[in-house]
Amino acid sequence: MTRFKETVAVVTGGGTGIGRQIALGLSAEGAKVAVLGRRIGVLDDTVAEICAAGGVAHAASADLTDQMATENAFAEITEKLGRVDVLVNNAGAFRAIGPIWEVDPEVWWSDVETNIRSTFLCTRTVLPSMIEKGSGRVINLIGGGTAAPLPPGSGYSVSKTGIMRLTECVSATLEGTAVVCIAMAPGLVRTDMTEYQLASQAGQTHLPNLAKRFEEGDFLPPTRAAELAVAIADGQFDQLRGRAVAATEQLGDISSAIPEILERDLRTLRLNGFGPTMKPDPNY
Repeated sequence: MTRFKETVAVVTGGGTGIGRQIALGLSAEGAKVAVLGRRIGVLDDTVAEICAAGGVAHAASADLTDQMATENAFAEITEKLGRVDVLVNNAGAFRAIGPIWEVDPEVWWSDVETNIRSTFLCTRTVLPSMIEKGSGRVINLIGGGTAAPLPPGSGYSVSKTGIMRLTECVSATLEGTAVVCIAMAPGLVRTDMTEYQLASQAGQTHLPNLAKRFEEGDFLPPTRAAELAVAIADGQFDQLRGRAVAATEQLGDISSAIPEILERDLRTLRLNGFGPTMKPDPNY
């Protein structure tokens, strides 16, 4: 429990599923962990489990799409635990399922806002202190619909793709600093989100392969995402800043692939065949 001694980590959506496992994984390595989200009950459960194992944790409840609430929550965390060294933007939503002409526009937009705005607000809140301190890591969770379209979940797909591009933009802005921003795909995991998709009529209609994948064991335990998040927080993949890594990969395989990833400019968002170059335009 010494790898992250004196490290303060924040995990949004840390009350259940992937976020909870990441919080437990960081705590097991010595980090002081804050879990942040709307449902204080499940956040308190995560804190209780961490503390029972001898760790240090704090729960902060906030609507992460609200700027003031988010900033107040991070101020509370800083007061309780110290300045944030690691931020894991895990909080997310995927409830608008079906063709865009069938889904409720408010639910569709809520998915987009929850996923992108919370990531944006939390990241912009912690970056100034990370830059001032000269170190820090931000891990943004992406997912299905990022690398390729996910038509039945267009809101989720749009938002996760946006998070990937935000990761690239933030990373480029941080060039010359020791602060790292990386995107992470946790793979298919059985969570409250996927349980809703399995149980809802919309999910059963428009995501018919989901149940089959779970029945056939074609999914990952949340511990795989936790292992990857711990490795990223430890700096093992700093060379891949602004890019994406996935829990479906073995850690050693990711490390071995780094030279090729950098040489071929992989793990980024690009429009194939669009324009003479996809490098940032120096005129902007």
